[in-house]
Amino acid sequence: MSTTTGESPLFPSVQWFEALRALVNNDAEFRRIGTVDTVMGVNAGSRKFVLTFEAFECTAIDEIASGDLPDVDFYLEMPDSGWQEMLENIKEHGGADLTHTLNTLDLMSADGIAKNDDGDQLRLDLFFRLNHSIQHFFNTSSNLDTKFQF
Repeated sequence: MSTTTGESPLFPSVQWFEALRALVNNDAEFRRIGTVDTVMGVNAGSRKFVLTFEAFECTAIDEIASGDLPDVDFYLEMPDSGWQEMLENIKEHGGADLTHTLNTLDLMSADGIAKNDDGDQLRLDLFFRLNHSIQHFFNTSSNLDTKFQF
């Protein structure tokens, strides 16, 4: 299922995340994986987003105008080239191959891509405990015709 608006959402943008959210919230496979209760951040380019997951849905997408991310459990941060490579790989394969999963990218990065600024390891651990659902969320972007703007 591809986007039906005729427009290709730009990554990173609220519109891209909203298009992804609409797909995921109607995806039986995402629900089958289990509940997701977290508030996570995404640092992409110079833009920052907060994604709220409750039960079986992504319930909110917000962009932070400037400054630090508010109180999130964890955030994902990669260089622009990393985001683009991962999302292009997902599009090409219908999901991330083994070298482009969030878990592998986190393990292969010197500082990891999953971060938590307040030092709360239990909150950061949500990335690992919810990894399958978060990966599925991003894998669903294979259904979008993503264009990039960094």
